[in-house]
Amino acid sequence: MFQHKHPYEPFIQGNTTKLIVGTLPPPRFSTGDLLEKDVDFCYGSYYNSLWLFIDEIHQLGLRYDNSQEAIDQRQAFLIEHQIGVCDIVASAEREKIDASDLGMTNIVLRDLVGYLKQYPHIDTLLFTGGNSKNGPEYFFRRHLRDYNLKLELVNNEVPRIHKFQLQNRTIKTVSLTSGSGAANISISRLPLYKQLKAKNPEFNTFDFRVMQYSAFF
Repeated sequence: MFQHKHPYEPFIQGNTTKLIVGTLPPPRFSTGDLLEKDVDFCYGSYYNSLWLFIDEIHQLGLRYDNSQEAIDQRQAFLIEHQIGVCDIVASAEREKIDASDLGMTNIVLRDLVGYLKQYPHIDTLLFTGGNSKNGPEYFFRRHLRDYNLKLELVNNEVPRIHKFQLQNRTIKTVSLTSGSGAANISISRLPLYKQLKAKNPEFNTFDFRVMQYSAFF
């Protein structure tokens, strides 16, 4: 059984207003066996990288390698835009060493609500995936029950938006389409994607994510 511990502490500043919330990075980030284009930082996997979409939106010219400069570029962007990262899973066990959310067992969650109380300027959570089993929204719903809180639906269109009340403030959650290849199938079934694809045959699932993410980054 592989003990999969999250390799990164939450990256949050005192003025952070948005928080990116995922589950766990691929196991190689915990073991240190990075690939050539991986960046040793949150969402550093080149092959399932939130940073590819952010880079396209802002034309940042990011490096994709194991260098300190690549890390510094990403941290500088987050700080400038008052965005933090706090994945909800602290650790899990796996029989098979892969990045599948469904493969996680004996899951230990971070106290995300505790971080929200500690950083009162955060008003938006950006989930890197929806409410499918062992996804970030799924775990957050479970976590909220420990505080007798629950999400209230605001918009049921993808990306789905919810809200909840905490310490006299309203916090919004946005369930973005996952950057994983498996999510391409669900994207291809969306009426909006079909409509845009029909207008422009070259439009693809990467373009769709860039369009979706640009409203929140």
